[in-house]
Amino acid sequence: MVSPRLTVRSTNHEARLALEAAGIHPLLARLWAARGVSHPDQTRLAWPALIPPSGLTHVDHAARILADAIGAGKKLLIVADYDCDGATACAVGLRALRAFGANVDFLVPNRFETGYGLSPAVVDLACAHRNGKPDLIITVDNGIASVDGVAAANAAGIGVVVTDHHLPGDRLPDALALVNPNQPGCGFPSKNLAGVGVIFYVMLAVRAELRRRGVYPPDGGPRLDALSDLVALGTVADVVKLDNNNRLLVTQGLQRMRAGRMQPGIRALFAVASREPRNASGFDLGFALGPRINAAGRLADMSLGIACLTTDDEAEALDMARQLDQINRERRGIEAEMREQALAAMESAGAAPGASVCVFDPGWHQGVVGLVASRLKEKFWRPTLAFAPADDDEIRGSGRSIPDVHLRDVLDLVSKRHPGLIRKFGGHAMAAGLTLGRQDFPTFVPAFDAAVQELTGRSQFEPLLETDGSLETGYANAEVATLLQQQVWGAGFAAPLFLDEFTVRNQRLVGEKHLKLSLERGHQRFDAIWFGHDQSVPERVNVAYRLEPNVWNGMVSAQLVVEHAE
Repeated sequence: MVSPRLTVRSTNHEARLALEAAGIHPLLARLWAARGVSHPDQTRLAWPALIPPSGLTHVDHAARILADAIGAGKKLLIVADYDCDGATACAVGLRALRAFGANVDFLVPNRFETGYGLSPAVVDLACAHRNGKPDLIITVDNGIASVDGVAAANAAGIGVVVTDHHLPGDRLPDALALVNPNQPGCGFPSKNLAGVGVIFYVMLAVRAELRRRGVYPPDGGPRLDALSDLVALGTVADVVKLDNNNRLLVTQGLQRMRAGRMQPGIRALFAVASREPRNASGFDLGFALGPRINAAGRLADMSLGIACLTTDDEAEALDMARQLDQINRERRGIEAEMREQALAAMESAGAAPGASVCVFDPGWHQGVVGLVASRLKEKFWRPTLAFAPADDDEIRGSGRSIPDVHLRDVLDLVSKRHPGLIRKFGGHAMAAGLTLGRQDFPTFVPAFDAAVQELTGRSQFEPLLETDGSLETGYANAEVATLLQQQVWGAGFAAPLFLDEFTVRNQRLVGEKHLKLSLERGHQRFDAIWFGHDQSVPERVNVAYRLEPNVWNGMVSAQLVVEHAE
């Protein structure tokens, strides 16, 4: 493993004082100020503080098209992406549109057959849909790049409303409406909405339009805040930046879960993951519920994930959640085996990784290569691509990157330096996908490595572990641990990580791979655990740790979860 360099976040002193003056807990004020919160208004996470839909380009136009279609009894079809964001976005669209009285069904492309997004092949499937050929297709979490697919739908006499959050290409599709905060000219203040956030906004606009038409009284109609559990799950699982607006959406969803008000499918996912909804946190959504939904799209068909999130039958939801849990276990087994094979292959090749890591095995599973790339990236701290066979002569790769390397820009540079080498690619700074000819892999590996070095001017990279410095002794307790756990942390708004020196009073291995420690600082003793670490540490040690509540026999104590020690 690459050892990180520890740094301490700088905090904005004036912002911290302003937050404290507004009555915010002094520790939270310090942590939030260090994460860019500069005004007490940015900590207001109740519905009235939500950015209104009106600034989202085309949202009112899309609402009118959908309201017309609902009024005319037209057939609507949602075309979703096959990840957790796509599944939750599809569930939000289905639940809201059905509540508005729409005739609506869904279709989710298969990762292995038609690939991502609204392609002409998916339009063919839509025309042959079990619910009959649709009059209108609504894309969720995809569509901004579907120039050919939208053209195929138009040719088949099907209108398309695109709702998406991905970055657009040079050409936009010829859809009836394009709702995407990242399209050119859109002035919506939050560019970080997930796909589920975009469709939620569209549904808010549809309800407003139906109120304008007198279908509902001025503040009547279906309660869309009842969908905030789905919005929270998709937003966290898609690892979009948690700006103020996204933190509001996630906070509202978590509050519903903690109060026991959630979709039967979400309740069932908590049950099979052995997590307690009363203590729901962003961690549960990102690491317990999200992966179980994602597993369906990786190994099987995302229809099961969407069905789980849209059923109102508790028993049916639990049965589907158990199936998702089983698929997720299979996914973990396949991933572990592929990871071991990748490491063994790299070891037998004998060469240390250059500026990047590229691995391929003809026996690998296409749905899991992204996870393998993610694990290898963490281990070697280099941009990493993992490939699996796509068909007889093609291989498909999925990549994960580090903050120093913009992955899509690297692939773009390879395609310019070696025209025709990459058949297809897309993505963003931290994750991307691409297709190569199988025989081109040996040519691609050095070309990719050279492009990383050319763009960064470096052949090796060092991970930084940003900490919040020392935790004041008066706050190192169970009450503060619980307060921290109740806040929303995640992408772009990292969970607090403290850095202090401790005396090690006791250490032992549990489960053969986790180090359990008794740590002392001043007059305070703490239980601590370092997951996945089996080496002992010296008697005096600098520890980067998270403060978490530990519940045992109904008693809550503070536990330190070690991220790094030196």
